[in-house]
Amino acid sequence: MTATLLYCYDPMCSWCWGFRPTWSKLQKALQPLVDNKQLTIQPLLGGLAVDSDQPMPEDMKAKLEATWHNIQNSLGREFNFDFWRTAQPRRSTYPACRACYVARDVELEEEMYHAIQEAYYLHAKNPSDLEVLTECAVNIGLKAEGFKKSMAHVKEHNLLEQEIHQARQLGLNSFPSLALVIGDKLTYIQLDYKDHTTMLSSIKKALS
Repeated sequence: MTATLLYCYDPMCSWCWGFRPTWSKLQKALQPLVDNKQLTIQPLLGGLAVDSDQPMPEDMKAKLEATWHNIQNSLGREFNFDFWRTAQPRRSTYPACRACYVARDVELEEEMYHAIQEAYYLHAKNPSDLEVLTECAVNIGLKAEGFKKSMAHVKEHNLLEQEIHQARQLGLNSFPSLALVIGDKLTYIQLDYKDHTTMLSSIKKALS
């Protein structure tokens, strides 16, 4: 029986950005299990914040900027704090999630995920904006018009919301989060932001 490792994330979640190097190491370490058909890795979009055109309140901006500083200090991840001065933040991550959903159809979800993160955290661009997401799409090889049409389709048919509901039903309410599904058994994997080997051990133990 093939097990499934669920990775629940939001491309605009700063802790997902903090976790990215360790997650990459864990994926690489798990590749032999994937190659042997013992494991599949399935991303799930978490959806931190619904669609909104409203500017982000000042207190929330201050709180999120403080979170960035915390992650940078504790994990050594780079952030471009100009975002809080030059962009117009909105509490809206669903558009960025939809962009990853669209890219999944052409097997470019991870590339889109990384492009959004880098636009946001390194280049102080706002992935709540369709223009920024379209730029990310073009950078990974998608056509701008086709991407925009797909984004509208995903929104119109509530496809992202259905996936978010699935994640919530599984108890994946924080991002990032990991869970291993074997048959009808669900095992939550404790995250270690600094060392992938602890999670690798937990996964292998659950598989044995």
